[in-house]
Amino acid sequence: MVPKPQGEKERDWDRELAEVDRLLNQLPTHQAEQAAAAAKRAAAPPSAPASSQPTSRAGTWARVGLGLLIGIGMTQWPYTHGCGLKLFIYLGGVFTVIVAGVWSGLSSWKRQMGVAHILSQGLVIWGLVLAAREVLPRIGYAKEVATWFCP
Repeated sequence: MVPKPQGEKERDWDRELAEVDRLLNQLPTHQAEQAAAAAKRAAAPPSAPASSQPTSRAGTWARVGLGLLIGIGMTQWPYTHGCGLKLFIYLGGVFTVIVAGVWSGLSSWKRQMGVAHILSQGLVIWGLVLAAREVLPRIGYAKEVATWFCP
């Protein structure tokens, strides 16, 4: 602590800060900001947080379940998808798996649902694995070579 010189009084910070607040409240821009904030608070109806609404939690689980069904269904794809149009339709399905995983992942993150979020991230990874299995041989990265279009 620094010693005070003789004759100097100790400052009353509460009084000085109260004076600063009083002067700020007199500014026209500060008054307008306070009025806008008060109007916004009055206009906004009180609402429950998104995580406590049961319909939003059920909706998140519905998204996760739908994504998992699509992801599992992709393993049972009934058509050949070696090349051509059938390959691109299959890749569209794989893209749908990835989108479903991201969609349910965002919803579960927003609602702080840990298990649903882990399942969603697994769904995204599963979609990327399915995509890699088809794309890598066609771009020359895998030992096996495949073509995009049928000869």
